[in-house]
Amino acid sequence: MRTTLKTCLQSFILFALLMSIGGCRSGHSRDIRILSYNIHHGEGTDGEFDLQRIAAVIRRLKPDLVALQEVDSCTGRSSGVDQAAVLSELTGMHAVFGRAMEYDGGGYGETVLSRHPFEKVTPHLLPAAPGHEPRCALSVEVRIAGRAILFIGTHLDHTRGDADRVQQAHTITRLFADSGVPMILAGDLNDVPGGPSNLVFMGMWHDAAAANPSPTFPSGGPERRIDYVFYHPAEAWQAVRSEVIAEPLASDHCPLLSVLRLRDEGAGHE
Repeated sequence: MRTTLKTCLQSFILFALLMSIGGCRSGHSRDIRILSYNIHHGEGTDGEFDLQRIAAVIRRLKPDLVALQEVDSCTGRSSGVDQAAVLSELTGMHAVFGRAMEYDGGGYGETVLSRHPFEKVTPHLLPAAPGHEPRCALSVEVRIAGRAILFIGTHLDHTRGDADRVQQAHTITRLFADSGVPMILAGDLNDVPGGPSNLVFMGMWHDAAAANPSPTFPSGGPERRIDYVFYHPAEAWQAVRSEVIAEPLASDHCPLLSVLRLRDEGAGHE
């Protein structure tokens, strides 16, 4: 009896090991969790500044890469807090801040959080009309499953006209058109599907939520889809799933979580 149980146990362990190896070979170990989140400089819909609340959302969703928009760096509005550094400490992730503009004694712009060390970090200022808020795209290079990945976080113009957003979309697409590595672009694009700037992006990028598009703003009752995760090139990625997270309090935007699977090098379209 004991011999039988021992044999069964050994067989189970061997089966589990083989399944684990098979999972790695199938590419499931290459699933990358991407979060795009406009955090409204840490101010929730209740008017309270609470980075602990933002960090709790991020930790719960367990992302590998995070694009945060509307991040303050040592501004008077945010009581002099370096929000990127605080969120790095609260989430246990690497963090870098990209300044789009000076604001209230400090800076305002984008932050990228990553579970993987940054190999390269580059802020890119984007075109903006006089009197409009400056915007930037923050790109980082990380290595996942032994491959270089370029991750870009951005926040496009929020004004009623489309001119700035269209120029900004063209600039981002041109900047990264010849990167030669798998890329992910995430952020608050302030444009609805089919809008002028999104049409520019669709000339090169692919929408991770194409199979399940859902509104992301405002967080209390989402009506418009303005937050996105895109990828390029198509043959490097498989869109696994995408989900708008119901979180009405921490910010005025809902977090957008997408899972992208990095295909084996040389893989073609499915």
